[in-house]
Amino acid sequence: MARVPYAEAADVPDEYEDLLESSLQGKPLHVYQSVGNNPEVLAGLRSFLGSLWTDSGLTERERELVILAVASEVGNRYEWHQHVNIARGVGIGDDEIAALGRGDTAPFGDDETTLIEYALAVVRGEVDAVAHDEVAALYDDEAIVGIAATARGYDALGGMIDAFDLELEPGTEFHGWDPR
Repeated sequence: MARVPYAEAADVPDEYEDLLESSLQGKPLHVYQSVGNNPEVLAGLRSFLGSLWTDSGLTERERELVILAVASEVGNRYEWHQHVNIARGVGIGDDEIAALGRGDTAPFGDDETTLIEYALAVVRGEVDAVAHDEVAALYDDEAIVGIAATARGYDALGGMIDAFDLELEPGTEFHGWDPR
């Protein structure tokens, strides 16, 4: 059982009701329902996460590589589970997803490996001049900010998910770290 209740539409002011639902799935998600206990924070979080999706300077594939790598690194099953299907939808194969689940970058080319390693360095607090220079050879400053913000943003979201001990939505089973 989650440590905070899952807010329902009736529990939040009318202007926040839509924020409880996934824009992709069209149904409430536990992550948003839990944060819905503080509607103002939910609004800010959804705005921030939305900007990571649309304004990070990353392609959809790059964004999902970062999110899955971070979810695997921090061991967040909920976030991993949510993003496996999203990753599949943007062309990331199950073999690649499984590799991220075990911390393996072998299936990726040099550029994507640099992206993944930089995102993990951000989360680990290990970005040094070498890591920065490697990613800066591939991305402009705007995208580098987007990579770091996406990595830390989903790390923070995973921390809240863990703190609230969120369960997967009813009727779903964990894909597993290797969804094949």
